[in-house]
Amino acid sequence: MKNISLLGSTGSIGTQTLDVIRKNPNDFRAVAIAANRSVDMLIEQIEEFNPIYAVVYEKDAYESLMKKLPEGCQTEVLYGMDGLVKIASMDEADTVLTAVVGMIGLVPTMAAIENGKDIALANKETLVTAGKLVMDTANKKGVKILPVDSEHSAIFQSLNGENRRDVEKIILTASGGPFRGKKKEELVNVTKNEALKHPNWDMGRKISIDSSTLMNKGLEVIEAKWLFGVERKDIDVVVHPQSIVHSMVQYRDSSVIAQLGCPDMRLPIQYALTYPDRMKTDFERLDFMKASTLTFEKPDMETFPCLRLAYECLEKGGTYAAVLNAANEVLVGEFLDDKIGFYDIPKFIEMTLDAHESKEDATLEEILEIDKWARTYVKSLLESNI
Repeated sequence: MKNISLLGSTGSIGTQTLDVIRKNPNDFRAVAIAANRSVDMLIEQIEEFNPIYAVVYEKDAYESLMKKLPEGCQTEVLYGMDGLVKIASMDEADTVLTAVVGMIGLVPTMAAIENGKDIALANKETLVTAGKLVMDTANKKGVKILPVDSEHSAIFQSLNGENRRDVEKIILTASGGPFRGKKKEELVNVTKNEALKHPNWDMGRKISIDSSTLMNKGLEVIEAKWLFGVERKDIDVVVHPQSIVHSMVQYRDSSVIAQLGCPDMRLPIQYALTYPDRMKTDFERLDFMKASTLTFEKPDMETFPCLRLAYECLEKGGTYAAVLNAANEVLVGEFLDDKIGFYDIPKFIEMTLDAHESKEDATLEEILEIDKWARTYVKSLLESNI
């Protein structure tokens, strides 16, 4: 029995993680779960999984939960960042699966690492904003960072049994999102509802917008550097609209090893929880007769400048990626609230990056301060431009 502390239990990754736990009750137990503010869903999860702790990040949602909680409930309810840190470092947890979206995941993930917990990582922002710090601490503590994103899980699997010095290139695949093949002039006036319609994957709102701008792939490029110890020149992105090849590794002898499968996030979730073993599933099997055509395209960085900005931040190093992420989080929120246009996202990100004075080897506290500065700065830009 492996005990799982799940940060982000009501989101897309979180609910699919609980489905893996539900299907394998003798192998996994959810000892703690956490949500932002989805009170009713969290109550259903508490009743089904009976965790030791449940956390609600927003205080008003915590107060609402306490009023609705069934009488006699044995689960202790916490709230805020203190609650997340507590369940990330609790003695009972073997693995912490971080599925929260955004910068909120960094502090509890660091707390889990400091307390020797293996990390099943679905929170891109943790490595995007503090990759060197996180990986250095994990190595020092002897903690495994196991990727949950389908692309990074595919790379992780394609590296199994191989010598890292033989790696020539990592190739991340991208579906292309809802606007694949479109040109810039066609996307100037797109709406959030159009941007949210991902063709292959069921994802949350923020990640769906990131997919439509290709920022999601940009963040994955930065994350790949830290997970696999490669440089920008050794990371390529190819658009693969079928989402069957989840990513690939090219070796110096010209061999390419790829991981393929039907689009189902439960597979990389389960693999991160069972690694180095594999466990039988009832997931859909890939039928090569139905998936007989696999195509690959070069990403269009002129139409989708967010991917270009992510590559530039990776090349510059320092704290540029933390600023990229913070500005993007704010701007995606503004786009979802219908306050800015689609191309205002990369426009204001670039303006914020231009104003940033980067810092090398930043501490956790410095990264959090830079994140706060970037959010304040981009909001000031919006106020003066709108």
